[in-house]
Amino acid sequence: MDFEHLHSANFSQLDTTVGDWTSMITKLESLKTAANDGLKAKALKADWAGDNAVISRAFVGKTAGEFGDAVTQATSIRNIMRDTCDELKTQQRLLKEAIDRGQGKNLTVSQNGAGFIVRENPDKKAPNGQSDVDSLRDELQGILDKATEVDTTGSASLKALSDLTDYGFSDKSYNNRDEAAAAIKEADRLAAIAKKKTKDLTPADFDALNAGLGKYADDPIFAARFATTVGPKGTLDLWAGLNDPNQSWKVGSERVDKYGELQKNLSLTLATATQVDTPEMSRWKYDMINLGDQPLSKNNPTMGFQVMSNLMRAGDFDDRFLTDYGSKLIESEKKLTDNGRHAPAGWQHLGFDPMLNRSGSDSGSDPMTGFLKALSNSPAAATEFFSADFVTKDEDHDFEEDADKNGKNEKRSLNNFDYLFEERDWPREQDDKGKDSIEGRNNLAQALEAAITGHPAGELPTAETPPHNAQQAALMTSLVESISDDSERLTKHGYMSDSVGQIASEYLPDINRAMTDDDDKDTDRLFPLAGTQAEMNHRDVTRFLFTVGQDDEAYAAVEVGQKAYMANLMDYHLNPDLPEELRYSKDPQFVVEQIAHGSGEVSGTLAQARAEAVAGEAEEKDKAYEHSIAQLKNGISGVVGTGVGVGTTFIASPVGGAAAGGAAGTATSMILEEIFKDAEGKAKDEAGPVMGEHWENGLESNTKYTEKAAELAAQAHKRNDLEDAGEWARRGAQDGFTASGVNVNAMAADLKTDV
Repeated sequence: MDFEHLHSANFSQLDTTVGDWTSMITKLESLKTAANDGLKAKALKADWAGDNAVISRAFVGKTAGEFGDAVTQATSIRNIMRDTCDELKTQQRLLKEAIDRGQGKNLTVSQNGAGFIVRENPDKKAPNGQSDVDSLRDELQGILDKATEVDTTGSASLKALSDLTDYGFSDKSYNNRDEAAAAIKEADRLAAIAKKKTKDLTPADFDALNAGLGKYADDPIFAARFATTVGPKGTLDLWAGLNDPNQSWKVGSERVDKYGELQKNLSLTLATATQVDTPEMSRWKYDMINLGDQPLSKNNPTMGFQVMSNLMRAGDFDDRFLTDYGSKLIESEKKLTDNGRHAPAGWQHLGFDPMLNRSGSDSGSDPMTGFLKALSNSPAAATEFFSADFVTKDEDHDFEEDADKNGKNEKRSLNNFDYLFEERDWPREQDDKGKDSIEGRNNLAQALEAAITGHPAGELPTAETPPHNAQQAALMTSLVESISDDSERLTKHGYMSDSVGQIASEYLPDINRAMTDDDDKDTDRLFPLAGTQAEMNHRDVTRFLFTVGQDDEAYAAVEVGQKAYMANLMDYHLNPDLPEELRYSKDPQFVVEQIAHGSGEVSGTLAQARAEAVAGEAEEKDKAYEHSIAQLKNGISGVVGTGVGVGTTFIASPVGGAAAGGAAGTATSMILEEIFKDAEGKAKDEAGPVMGEHWENGLESNTKYTEKAAELAAQAHKRNDLEDAGEWARRGAQDGFTASGVNVNAMAADLKTDV
């Protein structure tokens, strides 16, 4: 900064600007409140239908969220500007005070171009002569240097903040200029370390990099600066080099036990960086994808995908980046497998290959494993990826089917779901204990959970989770049909069942509709849903539930979800304020019996699956079922209304809104509390139930819960005319439970015929 500029600066305009931003924040706060309490709240309660249930509702929610981000970004801008202004004022004051002190020592300061000159007065010398001149000169230069730093970092921080998004606003908050400036400075420091040759890295360098990335991983200014400074190739070289003993012997010998932590922190940082919309980050993403199918060097055949996929296992990566990355990865997969004819040998880990994954679950040589983990955190990208083509009918491949049942096989098209879930020959992997790794297919299940439910794997839906769209519903249909066609696709890989069970629990309206065998769709009003229905047939659903129910965690998710759904349905249909056009029947007895029948059939099918699973090991395995139900209590606390996994596709208010509340929430809570209490008690029993008693026990408990749900709903709505609701529910539940036995026996007969 020029001497004269600081000395004569007038900060009134900057003060005014800071004041204007403060006023703007107040106005934006009002808009934020209006958006959340008005726009967003009404959208969540609105009776959306069709595409509006998915597209418009999600758009309104996103738009309302932008007002909150606008407040955050405006506040950060104001804070940085205010802090910069205050700092510059301080430096101006210090400059003038130093000049005044100099005058007391017979020193004169004058402008000299952009700089200044300190001289002794010609008529009276300074007490310490040249020493006083040099001291004042150094002090003034230090003040100017500080002012320059404040001005430069303030400008850089504001530019970086404004560049974070091309559209919309950033949700990153900065309290002052120092915070943003520190992020930029630290990014430059750590990038310099990351760009070193691996053989030159020291344990101290590793510690600095690991700690810095851990601290700033969620800071977009830091993340984008670090990523673009290191560059795509530099990022790959860093991680590959650290995992090459020939290059990293110095740091690896002392820090290899910390590699997993660095992998996570680097992944989180890169995920944050991909969410930044600067031209530099757009180029970074483009170049990284193009490096995916290229070997790292002439002497290193490891491909870019193999390295980068292991730096994608943590964090929420940009959806567009993931879909583009996935498309290019699938291209490589097709080349390596000759369009799916054989295993991708290029991804097979061999003895001397580097360990690119340091979590202990697998070697990291198969890039699909890490990529699928990234998809599990990014639902929209996961849905798009699994729905995309792997091979079409017109391509050269060996996948055939007799689609029209004329005795002739013809080429079939496969999407990425078909290929990965049904056809892929997964490279053999081992974990750090030397056991066969389950990570690849487990990550596949989690990615499918995100793709089909619309929320990250491992989470429960909320009131803001959009109803299922057409792509999600189509994937659900494919999943059910695939498992129905070959149950071993799940039972041979039981660790996938928890995700599949969660998926099933969020499609209970669709499942109940399918089990009615109602071709004219009259029963759609009995099981209302928002969004797009997954079209499934009764036979496939029965096989699917019977397979899913053989895993204790999956069983718990569906069984508890079904009970919550049943209780909500009772409340919905017994509400006297339900509009006539939404009413399934004017006969409440028929309605209660039909709801109870559907719920009974689902529970009966699951009960038979449970009996199948615990055969021969009744005590230990049966306790696991009760324990899984009891454990679910902690996970669903506070979200009973939207559905214990039932999700927002269930319409649970008289006006068609997605969230259940009031009487429905109370009734559901009471039913679930009883289920959990019973499960906790049974889990502590000395012995599991005798196999022959499973059917009776399941029938008895299902009937009890269904009867109570109907009675609670009638009481909640003060329906004195429904004193027999419990009895109606009991009969319907028993009929449905019994019907499940017929269906499962028919399924077993079909399977024998197929064999």
